[in-house]
Amino acid sequence: MAGRSDGHNGQVDDVLRALSRVTLGDRELTDVLGEITMIAAGAIPGAEAVSSTLVRDDKAFTAGYHGDLALHADELQYAEDSGPCIDAGRGGVVLRIDDTLTEERWPAYMARVRETGVRSSLSVPLPYQGSSIGALNVYSTKPAAFAGPGSLTAGLGVAETIAVAIANADAHAQLADQARNMRIAMESRAVIEQAKGVLMAQRHCTPEQAFETLRQASQRYNRKLRDIATGIVEGVQEGI
Repeated sequence: MAGRSDGHNGQVDDVLRALSRVTLGDRELTDVLGEITMIAAGAIPGAEAVSSTLVRDDKAFTAGYHGDLALHADELQYAEDSGPCIDAGRGGVVLRIDDTLTEERWPAYMARVRETGVRSSLSVPLPYQGSSIGALNVYSTKPAAFAGPGSLTAGLGVAETIAVAIANADAHAQLADQARNMRIAMESRAVIEQAKGVLMAQRHCTPEQAFETLRQASQRYNRKLRDIATGIVEGVQEGI
């Protein structure tokens, strides 16, 4: 028994080491999840196909997969809006099916997934900021393929890595949005200042009076202040 336990621990350690070498920065999330699921398929005991389901705005979709069997089984659940991967992703609970031939939960999904050859599966929620945003799904054509402790332990390690990758991607997207918004704000301020300069030169007015002219025009024509300013600047440039 001790030898079996050591074997499981060694296998899990190999999984974690492989996952730690996955590069997260400057990559598309789908590429990262594709690499992680490929590692999981070769490292989780019993796994023949693996996928990552994400739930966004209460809609589930497969963000990465290794093996068509996983993608097919996932899509059957999305069609029913019911199944272990969806319930694990929404509810934050681990769900294991030892045999699709005798499983009584999700009867509509079970009736269809049996036809694909799937006999057992394991769905592990993806933890993110105190909640679950999806699930890692592991499939096998053999019954009770994930009954051993090594499968769940390795699956939990993979799920944590996927959650980190998603957090990294979200943080990168937020930074990109902030940078984009800052650039737009700076461009808007610059064109407004240019338009004020044009009005000051044309009307011999103060900066405050020039800005008030822009503001009134924005309200009168129901257009953004930046658009009014752009029109004034472009009109001057066309006349040069």
